[in-house]
Amino acid sequence: MEKILVSACLMGHAVRYDGQSKPLAHPAIAQWIEEGRLVTICPEMSAGMPVPRPPAEIVGGATGEDVLAGNARVVESTGGDVTNEFRQAAENALVLATQTGCRYALLIDGSPSCGSGFVYDGTFSGQKHTGNGVTAALLKRAGIAIYSDRDIEALVTRLAADEAETNT
Repeated sequence: MEKILVSACLMGHAVRYDGQSKPLAHPAIAQWIEEGRLVTICPEMSAGMPVPRPPAEIVGGATGEDVLAGNARVVESTGGDVTNEFRQAAENALVLATQTGCRYALLIDGSPSCGSGFVYDGTFSGQKHTGNGVTAALLKRAGIAIYSDRDIEALVTRLAADEAETNT
């Protein structure tokens, strides 16, 4: 049975920077919980970041790949540099995914950590651009298939196809 790493906020845990959650209501979630497929993590909390915490963005319109390469920083709205925390968060998520055999990840989009379709541009103005957050970038680099909360149907389809192929 394939395992899926999932953002804790999508599972209803109040771990987002603002102390809120973003529960994802979808029939597949209930099924995957029952099957024991989901491995839940909030990368930022795993790195010791508090809840609530100031919002953070990757500065300069950069992406998680740029942060991993050492060419960009993650900064809080208060000006604090949290690049090291976000790098540690990504490493923690990768270790957990590897230890539990997760080949897929279902992550909240927009986050400087978990964003997989878009991230905010670092100006704290609500402007988005295409790209991955730091955790999504590291997981993807490791060969884990990344899906945003908006792409859960694609994950459902991919999981079914991969398992059908395995069972033939």
